[in-house]
Parts: sequence; C-alpha cells; structure tokens
Amino acid sequence: MKTAKDYMAAANATVTRIPGADAISKHGTGAVFVDVRDSSAVAKTGTIEGAVWVPRGMLEFMADADNQYHNPALQKDAELYLVCGAGGQAALAGKTLQDMGFTNVTNIGGIGEWKEAGGPMQDG
Repeated sequence: MKTAKDYMAAANATVTRIPGADAISKHGTGAVFVDVRDSSAVAKTGTIEGAVWVPRGMLEFMADADNQYHNPALQKDAELYLVCGAGGQAALAGKTLQDMGFTNVTNIGGIGEWKEAGGPMQDG
C-alpha cells in the first residue's frame, strides 16, 4: 500500500523542480503558468499574472482534451510551470500530467517563493 510519502517521492523523482526566481525569466515567453491551489487559497494570496487556474481536484478532467472540462491552455507539448502553496501539490500535479502524456512540466514550488522573488502577480 502506498503512502503520501511514496507519492511525493515518485513525483519529486520525475518532475523537475526549479526555484520560483528561476521561472520568472520564462514568464511572458509563451510558457503556461498553472496554479493548482483551491479557490480560497488563490483568493487569499493572488496568483501569478496570467496564470491558468486548474484546481488539483479537477486536473485530470481539465487536462484531458476529450473531456468537457478541458482547458485549452493545457496542451501535451506546452511548456508548463506549476505552482501551489509550497510545492507538494505542484509536484503531484506534475506527475499526473506526465502520466497523461505531457512532456514539458516543471514544478516552481510555492506562490510565496514566486512573490518574494518579484514575480508578477494578479489578484485571485
């Protein structure tokens, strides 16, 4: 039986993790920034400017091109940068996307790290 620790280890083993500050240079270049937090967290802190909001609980539906809830920003070959509260949900979401055939997924950790590094923000 798997534990949360097992799932995190598997995600961290395959999903590249970079500091939020390093991802700032990718903002505005055509890369897709995806916030996987729930609506209350996004409303409380705001999110990355221009980010696509894909709650972790809806990820599989919104990433599946054949699903009625598909978000067209989630293309299998898109350059995706995932953010959450601290990096754990982004890692798990990244692993799920990889399992679904997405090829360029990066975890940039928590929104606080992005904000502290001077990354552009918008209200949630």
